Amino acid sequence: MSRPGSSDEMGFPEAADALQKFAGGNLTKALANVEASLKGVTNDSCASVLVHCGAQKEVLAAAGMMKRIAGQINVVIHAVGILLCLEHILERGETIEYVSLGAGNTGKAFDLETNQRVAEFKFIRWQGGPEVIRQNSLFKDFFNLVEHQTAKRKYLYVLGTEHPLKFFRSRRSISSVLSRHVGLNEQFQSKYGSQYATVTDYYTPRKDAVTIVDVSPWVPDLVGVPIQS
Repeated sequence: MSRPGSSDEMGFPEAADALQKFAGGNLTKALANVEASLKGVTNDSCASVLVHCGAQKEVLAAAGMMKRIAGQINVVIHAVGILLCLEHILERGETIEYVSLGAGNTGKAFDLETNQRVAEFKFIRWQGGPEVIRQNSLFKDFFNLVEHQTAKRKYLYVLGTEHPLKFFRSRRSISSVLSRHVGLNEQFQSKYGSQYATVTDYYTPRKDAVTIVDVSPWVPDLVGVPIQS
C-alpha cells in the first residue's frame, strides 16, 4: 500500500516542484539558511521550524523518486545513443542480427552484431584524469572484441578517440587493469600468462584488429554530458 506523501503517489512534475521549492535557486544557500534557523531550537519548537524550512516528507519522497530515475539515466543514454548511431553505421546490404541495449548481462556478446560487424559502444565523457575504472571497462571491451573468433569487422565506438588511444598506448600495467575483473583476469592469464606487462604491449600488435571510431558528430548532445556508459 502506498504511504501518504510517498513517491508512489507522486508524478515527475510534482517531484521536481517539491525539490525546487526546498532548494530554491541555490541548494547550498538554502541549507545554510536552514542551519541558521535551527540554532536555539528545542523539542517544543522543532516541528514548526522544520515546516517553515520546508523539510517535509514529500520532499524526501521526491528526492527518493528522482534518485531512482537518475540511476537509469546512463542506461537510457547507452540505449538511445546506440539507436541514433545506427543510421550512420549501417552500410548498404548490412543487416542487424541483434542489438543489446540494456545494462548488465543481457546474454549477448556485444552491443551490436550485424552480418558484417561486431561492435561495442562506450559513451564515456573522458575528463583527462586517471579514470582507472573507465579505462578498465574500455580495455575489457577491446579485449573481448580482439579475442572473439569471427571473420566480421570489429568496432569500438567512443566519444572522442584522444583519451582512449592515449590509454591504449600507455604503460599502465595489465595487472592493474585486470585487478577488478576476476573472470577477465583468469581468461587473460590462461591465454597469455605474463607475456604482456603493459596495456600498450597488448594493444600495439592488435591495434588494427579493432577499428576505434569517434561517434561525437552523430550524438553531439552527449559531448558535454559527464556520463559513464
